[in-house]
Amino acid sequence: MTSLTDLGEVVDVVIGVDTHVLTHSAAVVDARTGGVLGEVTVEATADGYTQLQAFADEHATLRAWAIEGTGGHGAGLARHLARHAEVVVELDRPERARRRNGAKSDPLDAIRAAREALSRARLGTPRGGGDRQALSVLLAARRSAVEAGTDAQRQLFSLVVAAPEPIRARFRGLKLPAMLRIAAALRVHPSWDTETTVTVTTLRSLARRARALGQEAAEHEKAILKIVRSWRPDLLAQPGIGPIVAATVLCAWSHSGRIHSEAAFAMLAGAAPIPANSGQVTTRHRLNRYGDRQLNRALNTIAPCPASATTQPPATTSPDAPPRARPAARSNAASSATSPETSSEPSNTHPQLLDDP
Repeated sequence: MTSLTDLGEVVDVVIGVDTHVLTHSAAVVDARTGGVLGEVTVEATADGYTQLQAFADEHATLRAWAIEGTGGHGAGLARHLARHAEVVVELDRPERARRRNGAKSDPLDAIRAAREALSRARLGTPRGGGDRQALSVLLAARRSAVEAGTDAQRQLFSLVVAAPEPIRARFRGLKLPAMLRIAAALRVHPSWDTETTVTVTTLRSLARRARALGQEAAEHEKAILKIVRSWRPDLLAQPGIGPIVAATVLCAWSHSGRIHSEAAFAMLAGAAPIPANSGQVTTRHRLNRYGDRQLNRALNTIAPCPASATTQPPATTSPDAPPRARPAARSNAASSATSPETSSEPSNTHPQLLDDP
């Protein structure tokens, strides 16, 4: 089944599943009428998945599963169904506006999931496992280490600014790497007062934490590079694409057949401009603030690089001439993306990840 298939034409029932940490609620909906044929709630365990599959066997063998959160609470169920060659459709959490009269319960959400899958013109498939999931785990761990290490460095810098003068004098005029190196080797003297002692102890702790987190992030990046080299080494040969950017793109793309066009990829990345036309104004667009923001950031890293690799010689300027202001980097890759209503020819600069529409 491709992403363009109408579910009502190929299956007898759709089983919607509302996933949670401890339990999963499922509802069987007739693909022709939309009527509810049965409901069940099972534990989110291997036995519960088997029980849920047996419940589905009681209604129809020609079926599809519409699951919310296949990359989160529903990951275990999605893997179980994939091993049994079941058809699985990935759904987002329902918007509040779509909940009739504000009604909310697990069985109702399961029914909504099944009916939404029947009404969709395009169906999404869950992201793959294997190398993609390994990259996703490593990216999350590295991102956490980088953010925590950055917080520790900020705290250290703030403490140095407000530290007692004898301590502050040691760091005056130094860059952050040198400050971390000195702070990690600080020693406490018995003659110091309580404020100085606590400040020095805290500076040393923050510096060692920041350095340890930096080493952890570097180890994660090495593991990411190893997987990317074994999966898609051609990406690393492109301008502006390193292991982190390549892993981010691969995690979003996942596998062949998941993204049907460049326009769909642009929407996924939040890089497709959103039409904002009104009346006679037909050329107005807004920047897209939605989509996968990590993928959007990766595209924003890649986009400027081909322009900087041109063969035009740099303009010569006098040594005494003032530096020219550089344009600020865009926070969104909308200017180089495809509108969701149009599709451009694939670029020859970067490797083709998308499938033919």
